[in-house]
Formats: sequence, structure tokens, C-alpha cells
Amino acid sequence: MKNFIYHDIKEIEQINSENGRKYKLPSKLIVPSVTNVCGLLGRESIKEWRNKVGEQAANRISNIASSRGTRIHTLSEKYLKSEAYDIDDNDIKVFNSMIPELNKIDNIHALETRLYSEKLKVAGTVDIIAEYDNQLSTIDIKTSSKPKRKDWISNYFFQTASYSFMFTELTGISIKNMVIIIGVDNNKPQIFREKVIEWFPGFINLRKQFREEYGY
Repeated sequence: MKNFIYHDIKEIEQINSENGRKYKLPSKLIVPSVTNVCGLLGRESIKEWRNKVGEQAANRISNIASSRGTRIHTLSEKYLKSEAYDIDDNDIKVFNSMIPELNKIDNIHALETRLYSEKLKVAGTVDIIAEYDNQLSTIDIKTSSKPKRKDWISNYFFQTASYSFMFTELTGISIKNMVIIIGVDNNKPQIFREKVIEWFPGFINLRKQFREEYGY
């Protein structure tokens, strides 16, 4: 049974629109999601890929990946809460390979929790903030059909660094470590361990770029 540590973080409203996900902060300010901000990275390569494979195929592939990611997130959440779960046959192998990594997680401060920053004017839902191998970390759960190179996933690190900052702003608890756990088809999970301080400045630059392009 995992230990949970609860914090009094105010609820914020999520707003879904054609221009992406937004949030209304307690100050009533409307801000972009972290995902939209980090989406500035690689958008040209994504556009090229969609043009190459075609819109219909690109939408099908993206929907399959998104659905699987959602299922694995739900399974991870239920596992950490010691709740019963049903698992899709297509997910068994990948999820079982991730369980040893989930077993390294305890003293959980946040699990699928909406965080926000009045300073950064941004918000989003963090996967996990907890101790991983006894180190307080912001943890992101991902899935992939093949192993990722570190230089392919800068957006993961920028996103996770922003959640670390938001949690510190809201609770006063400093987080120095980030962990990305990627469940990979027919492979062992990939584990990337990084320092928040190395990636947070990059997120600040992305946030500035987003504001210059979209005006908020």
C-alpha cells in the first residue's frame, strides 16, 4: 500500500476549445495548458509527417497512440492506489514491464492532479509527484512503439520541469528531480532521470514564445 500525502491545492476549471486546452486560474485569468506550450516544439516535423502519411492515416495513428497512453495512465493510477483494474490484452506486456518501476514509487504528493502557476500563467495535469528510489521527483508516464532517443523528447523534459515549478509555487516544497518512464513495445521500459534546473529555463523560453505568438 502506497503512502499518500495530501495538499490543499485549489481546483481550476479546464476549458477545451478549437485552439487547444486552456484553464481558468483562481485569479480568473485564462491560461494555456503546458501541453500546448510544449507543442511548439517539433510542430514543423509533425506537420511534415502528417503530410507524408496523409491526414486520415495520421489521425488514426495519433488516436491509437492517444488511447493507449490514456489506458496506461489509468492502469498506473489504479495500481498506485491499489485499486482493481481491467487490462486490455494489447496492454498486458507493456504494463507488466512497467510495474517494477511503479514499485519504486511511494510517498505520493500528487497523482493526476491539476497544477497551475500564477507566475508562469500556465496550468496542466501532472502524472505523479512522489518519491522514486527515495528521491522526491516529478514523474511522467509515457508509452511508445519503439525506444526513444533523448534528443527526441525535449518536450517531455520541459513539460515535467514546468510541473515541478508549479508544485513548488503551490506548496513550497522544492523538487529537483524528474523521471520519465516510457513503456516500450517488446522492450524494457526506458527511464530518463533529469534535473529540473537543467530544463526549466528552456520552458521559460517556450512560454515566452507562446505568448508572443498567441497573445496570452
